[in-house]
Amino acid sequence: MTPTTVQTPAGTQVVLRECRGFDELEACVRLQIETWGYNDGDVIPQRMFIVAQRIGGQVIGAFEGQEMVGFAMSLPGVKAPKAPGQAPTPYLHSHMLAVKPEYRNAGIGRKLKLYQRDEALSRGITLMEWTFDPLEIKNAFLNIHRLGAIIRSYTPNFYGVSSSRLQGGLPTDRLHAEWWMDTERVKAILNGSPYTPPEIQETILVPKAVSEWKASATGVSSAMAVQAENRHRFLDAFARGLAVVGFRVDSEGNGAFELARLENSGAL
Repeated sequence: MTPTTVQTPAGTQVVLRECRGFDELEACVRLQIETWGYNDGDVIPQRMFIVAQRIGGQVIGAFEGQEMVGFAMSLPGVKAPKAPGQAPTPYLHSHMLAVKPEYRNAGIGRKLKLYQRDEALSRGITLMEWTFDPLEIKNAFLNIHRLGAIIRSYTPNFYGVSSSRLQGGLPTDRLHAEWWMDTERVKAILNGSPYTPPEIQETILVPKAVSEWKASATGVSSAMAVQAENRHRFLDAFARGLAVVGFRVDSEGNGAFELARLENSGAL
């Protein structure tokens, strides 16, 4: 796919393109460690990035000159048919996205996702999925509000014990984002066009302070209490057929997941 050049708010030029060669794949490994602080048991090695490219996944880098400032990696998957006679559904699982600290809040993460989308659609793949921590407000805002992903499932402690400093020692509870990349709803959200969202029936709140609680030995019990309460609410809501279709952030930085029924929404 043709490389794309984007300009950050600071005026720098960043090129998005597929990673090439061992050195660039090794840069993905280093940025992974820098971002999550993984130990050797959790780090995805260079050879896995090589395999991802070989089997139809994606390893896309964001470069300022020769320096990698971000990357996104996905793996291919196939969903079993839901009914006899239906064909399996190919999709991509976007497993990692990282941006260097000094380049965050410049829109590079969203641009990487959009590059992933364009590349996937060029191959006829219309679904991408990924997991994210329900306590991370910025990630939820990007995934749902800016990209148009929906969520219909939640797995407690999905990855088991994690060495990531971002996890704060909490169970690795994860929401599963579904990005139906070619729907009218997603197109409207990406283009800033009007669309009629489904009626919101419930909200699940995440306090802004939870990120500080996760990083503090004295606050981790408060973060765990929020996680446990929201875990119960998500699992109950999904069991009743609700889905996350929106996310908003109030003036104080608190987040709110918005849940609705999708049957009459017209599109995912």
